[in-house]
Amino acid sequence: MAEIGTLETRAALRVNGPRLWDSLERMARIGATPKGGVCRLALTELDRESRDLFVQWAREAGCEIRIDRIGNIFARRAGRDANASPVLTGSHADTQPTGGRYDGIYGVLGGLEVLRALNDANVQTERPIEVVVWTNEEGSRFAPAMIASGVYAGVYPLDYGLSRSDASGTTIGEALAQIGYAGDAPVGGTPVHAAYELHIEQGAILERSGKTIGVVTAGQGQRWYEIELDGVDAHAGTTPMDLRRDALVGAARIITFVSALGRSYAPFGRATVGMIEAKPNSRNTVPGRCFFTVEFRHPESATLAEMDAKLREELTRIAHEEQLGHRIEQIFDYAPVPFAPECVETVRRAAAALDLSHADIVSGAGHDACYLARVAPTGMIFVPCIDGLSHNEAEAITPEWAEAGANVLLHSILASAG
Repeated sequence: MAEIGTLETRAALRVNGPRLWDSLERMARIGATPKGGVCRLALTELDRESRDLFVQWAREAGCEIRIDRIGNIFARRAGRDANASPVLTGSHADTQPTGGRYDGIYGVLGGLEVLRALNDANVQTERPIEVVVWTNEEGSRFAPAMIASGVYAGVYPLDYGLSRSDASGTTIGEALAQIGYAGDAPVGGTPVHAAYELHIEQGAILERSGKTIGVVTAGQGQRWYEIELDGVDAHAGTTPMDLRRDALVGAARIITFVSALGRSYAPFGRATVGMIEAKPNSRNTVPGRCFFTVEFRHPESATLAEMDAKLREELTRIAHEEQLGHRIEQIFDYAPVPFAPECVETVRRAAAALDLSHADIVSGAGHDACYLARVAPTGMIFVPCIDGLSHNEAEAITPEWAEAGANVLLHSILASAG
């Protein structure tokens, strides 16, 4: 096989865009929905079909297949140095119940296309390259999300991962056995030289800015809260306004504050109230109790701490003014994830060398790469999605974006694989 020793030689390499698009279209038939999306929940028979197709394609590309005990699939293309730590790429194949055709699977098939392109050019890298399919990234059938990459990175014990169950009581371990993907390889524990995940942005920043490539510098940290306000149930007709202890009014004031707080930390701040329950939920009774959730996201821990302090201060103030009891509990704390500077710079250089418009971007969503970054130098590559729509059957990208992202992935992997 040929060696790729110069920037000029490497620059001539490209993926086969139509072949990548055909692969995406073929995979989208598995679990296709009437509205043009995909429903392929983790470890179902449809997920098995998608895994089987990936394994078939990877073997046709000359890869050795390895499946670990949490069902992660690794397709390995040999390097000249069999003992060298690999360069890893990939994403997930499972979807939301009303998911799109590109979330996750684009990163898997983009990685596979990189291997096919290297085969076409008869190129051998110094290091092995592995394309991975992570199990249960979405968390739609089994909670929590990103469970298998979490086990791989040591965030969760293997027994915990295998014991997670769906609504019917079936565990991940049982489902893996049912579809034939209960592997015997150890989960993690081996060195990875560098890792890259190719993904659609799932937001509108790139499209609105006219950029083709997002150079992902970090993943947002997250804090989740549950808040309860306690007032007094009262008759809506006989209770004067100045004597009410209305828990829903208190919640409304806090929700307005939360939204303003997120805006005050633009452009990266995110603040959301996604769930609310008022009791007794009767049209002619003043609500005496209200439960709601708050979620903060930001790429800096210090900012998340500021948002936390301001929420607690405002909650106490509003509860006092509205004469309400209050309780706040933080139920989730996910630290921000800075990606490896060397991988970020590799992606940036690849985009520039390919003359693709690009911009630094922070991921607002969680990805397997965020856990992988704990155990390996990791970077991410984003491409736009139309109208920023994702987790939706109407999710869409263009063939040109798909090809561009895969070419950046190709050149990033070449730079790392030697």
